[in-house]
Amino acid sequence: MDEQDTAAILPGDVLTATDEETHDSGDHKHEAELASTDFVRPPFRVTCPVSVEPVLFLSMFSLALQAPLSTQYLWDRISEDLGYNSSKTSGCSNGSVPPDPLQTEVEILTAHWNLYISLGGFSVGLFVVPLLGSWSDLAGRRPVLILPNIGLALQAVVYLVVMYLKLPVGYFLVGRLLSGLSGDFNAILAGCFAYVADTSDRKSRTIRVAILEACLGLSGMLASIIGGQWQRAQGYINPFWLVLATNLASALYAYLFVRESVVPDPSAKLLTSRHYKAIWHLFSTGGSTSDAGRTFHRCKLWLYMLCFFLVVTVHFGSRELYVLFELSSPLCWGSALIGYGSAAQNLAYLSSLLGLKIMQRCLEDSWVALVGLASNVIGLVVFSVADTTQLMFTGYGLCFLFMAATPVLRSKLSKLVGQSEQGALFASVACVESLCFLVGSGLFNSLYPATLHFMKGFPFLFAAIILFIPAGIIGTLRCLEQRRDNRDCTAS
Repeated sequence: MDEQDTAAILPGDVLTATDEETHDSGDHKHEAELASTDFVRPPFRVTCPVSVEPVLFLSMFSLALQAPLSTQYLWDRISEDLGYNSSKTSGCSNGSVPPDPLQTEVEILTAHWNLYISLGGFSVGLFVVPLLGSWSDLAGRRPVLILPNIGLALQAVVYLVVMYLKLPVGYFLVGRLLSGLSGDFNAILAGCFAYVADTSDRKSRTIRVAILEACLGLSGMLASIIGGQWQRAQGYINPFWLVLATNLASALYAYLFVRESVVPDPSAKLLTSRHYKAIWHLFSTGGSTSDAGRTFHRCKLWLYMLCFFLVVTVHFGSRELYVLFELSSPLCWGSALIGYGSAAQNLAYLSSLLGLKIMQRCLEDSWVALVGLASNVIGLVVFSVADTTQLMFTGYGLCFLFMAATPVLRSKLSKLVGQSEQGALFASVACVESLCFLVGSGLFNSLYPATLHFMKGFPFLFAAIILFIPAGIIGTLRCLEQRRDNRDCTAS
């Protein structure tokens, strides 16, 4: 971790600070502080300016590797149980061949089990993630980086047992629930973004958040390239051993190298309603930083959260349709072109990071977000009318800044709350992100077949229209902020 960032949060060395405090306090406080600093200082110190980025990269890699493989395994196992031969005609037929009823049953059962597994993890995580996020404001960030990775490793163990013993696919749900009870990937997201908020100043926070989001895209791209080829060559079991190893490596890195960004309170309890009350207080009052202009501050918090919800819902929902849109007529893409399209989409994480860094030299963050939304809108409009491979890749090219808005929104939300509320905030953001996935997936997967008869690309056009709402909110709030700033300068 960058030593300058650390000094901004923990002036001087944590151990020295606690030694000075314990010199003035009693023996009991001395023992408590020493116990807390054992967890503050990892066994090894990283000298390069890297903190939680490897944790998020490794965790996202394992998630992106296992998600498509588990779906394919469900398809194969259900096909085997029903006696369906998976050698089928291309999905790009002209519709003259009637669908195989057994294939339809396999598709329905696979979709249902995917839904049950996703809802199982989401429902448990909805209660656990806010608890862990708010607790990390008191107990420290490192436990929230370590425990969920252990839970994800346990999920991989359950999946491996199911594959080795050919157990019913329902046992996948057991692994998902174990992961949900430990916070799942959303707790890691909350912990990593809260850690960056702890260790960055207001000026550098947006770019630090963008770097984390670039880690998500880069690891997802790498996992999608490796996973498909490896599964085709060696089956499912070996890739899932890598999933297990990656989660354990992420937990081990967090324990060995990540230095604590807050001073832990040894008396902080995990299982208490205080953590839920802290989140309620955050959104009902605007947090501890809203003493002046409380109403406007609280409105900004809710409006930026609404913008985040809409933008991420569009990202998740449209992403669900890309492969389906490309497989069918008139594009009729094969696996190679689909792979290139997926790579182009993930490369936008890096191009957005570079574009954000350049635009910050001359634009305020709100205008950077509007440029990113404009890039996304233009790309989605091109997707809606794409009927050739060249036009489809033109849409991918025009979306090269589409990820510039979300790091700005995360940064703005972070700047609206106090230093002791970052964990509660980003836990809420992580839960909203899970809700975005469910809403986006359900909405766009329902809209696509319902609009095929009059416009195949209508869901992309609908997504572009939705993005005008957050664009209008962000622009309006920025204008109001400028007006208030000018008024304050005039009054002073």
